[in-house]
Amino acid sequence: MAEGHIQIQVGGSTIPLENTPLLKIPDLPQEPDLPDDQEIDKETLLDKTLQRLDFFLYFLGFNQSTVWSFLLSWGVFLVIGVLFPVVMLELSNCPGCEKGQIKSFEIGIVVSQACLAAASLICLSHNLRKYGIRKFLFVDRYSGHVERFSDQYVQKISGSVRLLVLWVLPCCLLKTAREIIRIMYVHHESWWQSAAILLVFVFSWTYVTAIILSACVLFHLVCNLQIIHFDDYGKLLEREPDVIVLLQEHARLRYYLSKISHRFRIYLLLQFVIVTISQFMTLFQTTGYNGIITFINGGDFAVSSVVQVVGIILCLNAAAKISHRAQGIGALAGRWHALMACSASADACPMRTSNSIGNLQDANKLGSFHIDSSESDLESLDFITTPTNTQLASYMSSYHKRLALVMYLQSNPGGITIFGWTVDRGLINTIFFIELSLVTFVLGKTIVVTPE
Repeated sequence: MAEGHIQIQVGGSTIPLENTPLLKIPDLPQEPDLPDDQEIDKETLLDKTLQRLDFFLYFLGFNQSTVWSFLLSWGVFLVIGVLFPVVMLELSNCPGCEKGQIKSFEIGIVVSQACLAAASLICLSHNLRKYGIRKFLFVDRYSGHVERFSDQYVQKISGSVRLLVLWVLPCCLLKTAREIIRIMYVHHESWWQSAAILLVFVFSWTYVTAIILSACVLFHLVCNLQIIHFDDYGKLLEREPDVIVLLQEHARLRYYLSKISHRFRIYLLLQFVIVTISQFMTLFQTTGYNGIITFINGGDFAVSSVVQVVGIILCLNAAAKISHRAQGIGALAGRWHALMACSASADACPMRTSNSIGNLQDANKLGSFHIDSSESDLESLDFITTPTNTQLASYMSSYHKRLALVMYLQSNPGGITIFGWTVDRGLINTIFFIELSLVTFVLGKTIVVTPE
């Protein structure tokens, strides 16, 4: 469109004014940069992953946010997890069926599995109803870390789902094989009745097992998500010279661990107690039984024990891993402080021998802050070398600040706790020896060796 020009004639001279367009063209919207689009895609992927996880938990009955969902969840659990196996045991019970199943054994297994699943439903549904899936996993978008760790969050959630399938599927196949063998010894009026009983047994057992292991995997996921932040804190020591920022970040991490401990302490304690009682009841029943126990009539003991022990191992492994990672921050900060102090003293004294300068140059070639933590505690390795991109301080005030931070980190390691007891390697050893002592005590009371 043509522009209008206004001229004013004064004393024979013409003064042009500024060009003013007749129609002001609005500013075109700027196209968003590619990194912004990528961040939106990452957030969307995380949202979809959390929605799928929330739907899966709702399907198992963990979502009890309303009265109707609460009644539906517990109604389905009582029918599928308790009523179905008890009714099937009554229908399949017959005189002379001890070779295929022992009713007292089967009832005890149903009770122990139902109690463990009920404890999982009660504890996890309460936390999910109170906080929601995002705050429960500490991936709330208002915490300020979703954009940075979105990809790692998605990887951890996907890995936890694969871990659940990896354990539920083999246990389900083992249970199915055991039920097929049992049908061969427990005869019914028709094969369709036997097939119906088999399907009901397997379906009920899979449902209860999925609830038990889902709760364990969910706790495992919460701990693994916090490991991401502890690894990032180690990298923060390299790029952040401000001690106050490091102190505030560590306080935030300890706050998250205390919240996790508070939310899961009742669940972990109930799980330990129920599994211990279940295993000792199994030991009493098997050692006190006068008949012959084989894999056919006592195979459910092995299958249920595998599920319970796997759940305990998943919880202890996750809790011990995050506790050891939190305790290792103190040693990491101590090395960081030592290297900063040595580098500062080296800058203060430039007169060095050629040998010392060569050693320092070789040390600088090793790279900057490096952390390598493997899954195994025995193979874990974390070390740091002299940072090359950090402005080293040469003032005594900075030295004292770093020293105070190191003392604070070493005296406040943090970790997952159960009523004050930190779940680490020491507590696991204590639990093992207590269980071993109880097992030997029970065996001493039930097994009697008589001379011939």
